[in-house]
Parts: sequence; C-alpha cells; structure tokens
Amino acid sequence: MAFSEFEIKKYERQLNAFLEKHRPPMHIRSELDLGYRINGQSIEIFEIRPQWDDYSEILEHPVAKTTFVKTENCWKIFWMRADLKWHEYEPEIKVKTLSRFLEVVIEDEYACFFG
Repeated sequence: MAFSEFEIKKYERQLNAFLEKHRPPMHIRSELDLGYRINGQSIEIFEIRPQWDDYSEILEHPVAKTTFVKTENCWKIFWMRADLKWHEYEPEIKVKTLSRFLEVVIEDEYACFFG
C-alpha cells in the first residue's frame, strides 16, 4: 500500500531538506547531483551523473533505499552491492523514523552508500 498524500508531503519536506544540505555545490551539479524517488512504501536516494562517454545521456546510480514496514512500524535500510541487488544494511537494518534513515546514510559507517 502506498503512502497517503499527507505522508508523502511530510517525507518530501524531510528529503528536500536532506538534499539541500548534502547536494554538491551548484557549479558541479551538471556533473554530479543527488535525487530521490518515492515508490509505493519505498524511498530511494540516487546519484545523477552523465554517462562518461556521452554527456547527453544522464544516468542514475542507486545510493540507498528504505522501505516502510507497516506491520513492524519501522523503516528497513538497504544498500546496493556490486551484484546490483539491494541488501540489508548490517550495521543498522531497521530504524524507527525516516530522519534516522537519512542520518545513517550520511554516517555511512561501512562506506556502503557513497563508497
């Protein structure tokens, strides 16, 4: 089940604040930027970059993903491994709030999100 409109607006405010604080400086955003998408019960954060040999093609590289598990009232945290599959983030698999998820992404204890 997808988030309600109220929840989406609340999460968008938190995500936009996160992006404003952590996006690269304006002068390099054409080379590297951050974005997010809300899909169903999941939120994904990704890097936006042009393809190295064709700057007209813009690519998205997954950074982190969280999924709200309603039955447990928590957010599960995932990172993408080299096998291009989402895996649970072992240092902290579940958190209670979206804000904590965003903190975990920035702390990146095992360098899984931004390498």
